[in-house]
Amino acid sequence: MKIMSFAAARPRYDGHTDIVTRLFSQGYCVVEDAVGQGDLAALRRDLEPLFEQTQRSVGPFYGDATKRFHGLLRRSRHMETFVLQHDILRAVETVLGNHCDSIQLNLTQAIEILPGGEMQPPHRDQDMWPLRTPGVEYLVNVMWPFTPYSADNGATVIWPGSHRRQDEIVIDESEAIPIEMAPGSALLFLGSTLHAGGANRTRAPRRGMIVSYSLGWLKPYELPWLAYPPEVVSALPRELAELAGYRAHRPNLGTHEGRCPSYLLSGERADLGAIDALLPEQEELIALYRTGALAPSNSHAAP
Repeated sequence: MKIMSFAAARPRYDGHTDIVTRLFSQGYCVVEDAVGQGDLAALRRDLEPLFEQTQRSVGPFYGDATKRFHGLLRRSRHMETFVLQHDILRAVETVLGNHCDSIQLNLTQAIEILPGGEMQPPHRDQDMWPLRTPGVEYLVNVMWPFTPYSADNGATVIWPGSHRRQDEIVIDESEAIPIEMAPGSALLFLGSTLHAGGANRTRAPRRGMIVSYSLGWLKPYELPWLAYPPEVVSALPRELAELAGYRAHRPNLGTHEGRCPSYLLSGERADLGAIDALLPEQEELIALYRTGALAPSNSHAAP
């Protein structure tokens, strides 16, 4: 596996730590040869009919010369290879893991930019959520090309270093670069990185997909329990099911009947009662309170 920055020479790098370094230094990186061509071909075959059937998108952000469809975990069993790619997933967990108990899938979305499609408005995906905490990343996107991405056919456009310039809504296009890459490679970029889908000035569509991971306590772009009901998720590997929403985020977020929703996959009865999902430090504080070891704070007492 080889990681590169489009704007620089392409030396060889190995492992998730180099991905993390480049994400924090430039706001993006490209991992070449991230999956095998056989896995890619199998996924493309599964999704091909859906690209043909899906209607054009509506709205000034999506663009009326694009097609988009979601819920890709239920559309192809080959999604597992992409969503759970070892080095990429470890890098995502490193970037996001200090700010949540567990990460989640924010969305899986197949995208086709048709000939004549205009450049998408530049944006930062973190702006879906109306909050910003300095030093905290809310999501990491992974773009997987199904066809070669070029500057002419709509390659994703990135503003390097824009994750450090978050107060600038618009940055001059002269500072942006199209990320040209071959199928089998993956483009990772932070939710704080300014980017856009490029214009397609060719006669052929540009196809690919985005797999997006976010902090587990955020409301995701794609509602997981609607996208992946229990009868669908029960056939998935446990790690994939957890990313798709079947895991409570401690303390007690994302539960069903007061319990971790993973019980839906095990055949357990729903009437067995609520079960706490707490962090160890919270359990420790409760134990200390019960024993009287916690003294009331006087910090807010009246003078």
